[in-house]
Amino acid sequence: MKIHIIGGSGIGKTFIAVKNSKIYNIPHFDLDDIFWDNEAISYGTRMPIEKRTQLLNNIIVTDNWIIEGVYYKWLIDSFASSDWIYVIKTSSFICNTRIIKRFIKRKLGIQKGKKETIKSLYDLLVWTNNYQKYDIPKIIEFLHEYKNKVVLVKKSEDVFEHLRKNDCENIL
Repeated sequence: MKIHIIGGSGIGKTFIAVKNSKIYNIPHFDLDDIFWDNEAISYGTRMPIEKRTQLLNNIIVTDNWIIEGVYYKWLIDSFASSDWIYVIKTSSFICNTRIIKRFIKRKLGIQKGKKETIKSLYDLLVWTNNYQKYDIPKIIEFLHEYKNKVVLVKKSEDVFEHLRKNDCENIL
């Protein structure tokens, strides 16, 4: 089973990926770990394109995976290989609340994460609201070629329900 989950920050992509990874016993991958160089000294350093492409290709050639992230333009191979592509769009209020909670948990050391600052939190909130408003429609249009496997959802429960209804356990 190959699942691609796309949506803005704070939408629940990681929650969905982790939970389905456990349910179906398949690996999940966060595109942030491929797009950003987490070993770089400074926050916000991008992974070199060649390395990013190789990391993605190493994943999509395997039999089962869940890939999640906000990106889309460089992921044509992932979309083409996917069995299902979930595009998640929920209210900005919910996203913003989750982003702020995650920031606080990271600052308190309760949750592992990036070296964020108040400014990067503010920038992420602005970016997320713009992503929901402007990028999601572009993504839906971008994925038109794959419309037979694109599922638009508003909450994480919708993904779990869709997988159950489509008897995905028998796919494996």
